[in-house]
Amino acid sequence: MQRTIFEPEHEHFRDSVRRFMQAEVAPHADRWRKEGMVDRETFLKAGEQGLLCVFAEEKYGGAGINDVRFDQIIIEENMRHGDIGFYIHLHSDLVAPYIHKLGNEEQKDRFMPGIVSGETILAVAMTEPGTGSDLAGMKTRAVDKGDHWLLNGTKTYISNGILGDLIIVAARTDPDRPHGISLFLVERGMEGFERGRKLEKMGLKSQDTAELFFNDVKIPKANLLGEAGQGFKYLAQMLAQERLIAAICFLGTAQTAFDLTLDYVKERRAFGKPIGAFQNTRFKMAQMRAELDMAQTYIDQSVLLLNDNALSAEDASAAKLLTSELEGRVMDQCVQFHGGAGYMEEYRISRMYTDARISRIFAGTSEIMLEIIGRGLGLDERKMK
Repeated sequence: MQRTIFEPEHEHFRDSVRRFMQAEVAPHADRWRKEGMVDRETFLKAGEQGLLCVFAEEKYGGAGINDVRFDQIIIEENMRHGDIGFYIHLHSDLVAPYIHKLGNEEQKDRFMPGIVSGETILAVAMTEPGTGSDLAGMKTRAVDKGDHWLLNGTKTYISNGILGDLIIVAARTDPDRPHGISLFLVERGMEGFERGRKLEKMGLKSQDTAELFFNDVKIPKANLLGEAGQGFKYLAQMLAQERLIAAICFLGTAQTAFDLTLDYVKERRAFGKPIGAFQNTRFKMAQMRAELDMAQTYIDQSVLLLNDNALSAEDASAAKLLTSELEGRVMDQCVQFHGGAGYMEEYRISRMYTDARISRIFAGTSEIMLEIIGRGLGLDERKMK
């Protein structure tokens, strides 16, 4: 289906992003998967190209453009022509906005130039062993020592965990309040901050995921992000954007898998004709095409809503739920159409299948998304008697 949300300037931008992904990302993807990490230099090259934090003010090296459609284009082109493990969207669209929106002028002057240039790679650390979506169960603690905060705790499943130079760490600062959480800017090299092993995963092999340990880390008062005790509120405020960005990724990979498979079923022959000529293949491909177009329309409208600061938590949760579930179905069907070849690591569809399994888990599980949507309908067991 024709998409109508982009202007000519967006399409020109898409062309330049595509060329970047094809030249600077795709050629390294196989090596990155083997090494378990992308090259730091790729972030620097993306910064030189103006692909990091397009919203950032010009004085920090950004374009000063508050239009999520540009971020959407970067993600879509990376999913199709780059490598899913190049977490440019985590850096630019999920973590940097915290500093852009919550940071004071001193913090932004100190960190934003490096973030925009790619010299400072970002990560966010919320998840802990034993806790996932339950932030109220967080055990990492930060104690106010007068002239600094003392941070202790462990985080796990942290994306960009090895490459990250600046980590936004959520920690409990008020033990008497379940949501008494604050956000801290932890820098590479701070004494007591250690990285554990790079975790081996089912998919996303080129994405560095790690454990992080904080042992009596002295955090300067100047590295508190926002107000103390308001971290839970800040995280909640950013969740709509986080889930929409995730949805853009999921749909981008699903669209790519569909196109790869469409080419395959036109070429692969069985019983004397292309397998795409069989009714079962036609019907299932048609069903996927219709569902993908429907989801794309929803996502494009959600992007426009986010541009207008009008995207609700429920709508963002629906975007994440629908695209992650659709991605899973599409990947499964596309592997099926590839037959035995789809099970071979050398075929991209095989790698995409395992990469996609996490989509229904991170950024809030499908079950959590359903809970949020249901409560938005007034079906909240906590309030219904």
